[in-house]
Amino acid sequence: MRVALFATCFNDTMWPSTPKAVVTLLERLGCQVEFPRAQTCCGQMFTNTGYAAESVPLVRAFVEVFGAYDAVVVPSGSCTGSVREQHAGLARRVGDAGLERAVEELSPRVHELSEFLVDVLGVVDVGAYFPHRVTYHPTCHSLRMIRVGDGPLRLLQAVRGIDLVPLPAAEECCGFGGTFAMKNSDVSVAMGSDKARRVRETGAEVLVAGDNSCLAHVGGLLSRQRAGVRTLHLAEVLASTEDTPWRVDVSARPRGRADTSTRRGGGEGVRGSAR
Repeated sequence: MRVALFATCFNDTMWPSTPKAVVTLLERLGCQVEFPRAQTCCGQMFTNTGYAAESVPLVRAFVEVFGAYDAVVVPSGSCTGSVREQHAGLARRVGDAGLERAVEELSPRVHELSEFLVDVLGVVDVGAYFPHRVTYHPTCHSLRMIRVGDGPLRLLQAVRGIDLVPLPAAEECCGFGGTFAMKNSDVSVAMGSDKARRVRETGAEVLVAGDNSCLAHVGGLLSRQRAGVRTLHLAEVLASTEDTPWRVDVSARPRGRADTSTRRGGGEGVRGSAR
């Protein structure tokens, strides 16, 4: 199977260790992963703010870059949803039948990470080891748009050493919503504060999700509250093994300091250095 990694612009810019963790994980499972350098944004930022015409060149670029692959793996429910739910409508909007056909052929091969692992590879136990108290937030696009179901939880439950605790009202939105957080900041902060409070109630060391955008929002609030809770993408938990642990050392820094970095065996920083 020829697998491509769509890193997403948010991860590529802010959290490059997440797509690196995806490569580490998939290669451990026997996949040959390619990273097409010509990839760009999926266009969601334009589409969601009403700039549909500006999104179309990005749809064309996505099809051109990823069209030849058997599978495209995305460490983001949000961007997966954009490709599968928005690209076809954008192609129809401009009346380009060829682009519409290309989108329709490619979209079913675009998978959010947990979907690819559970539904395509048929794997739940990925050989991960992560001895920390963890709670999981199912992001809105993962939950409501692409409907990944319980796949992420099944993957986490199979991780050795993990203490996985349920998050109260997990299905409630964290309040990020991309530009919603800027256009409706008071509502966004109120929603995020509710989510952060419930995370604190679990006593978890680490909040895990499949979208770093949501983790950035909730993690920022937790930091300001000096909660001592780290945020980590699902891919980085699943990439951790006993031989090469992606450890979260909460005691190494002042409580609540805004730092989502983790450490690997031997003290090597994980963010930006995963192999």
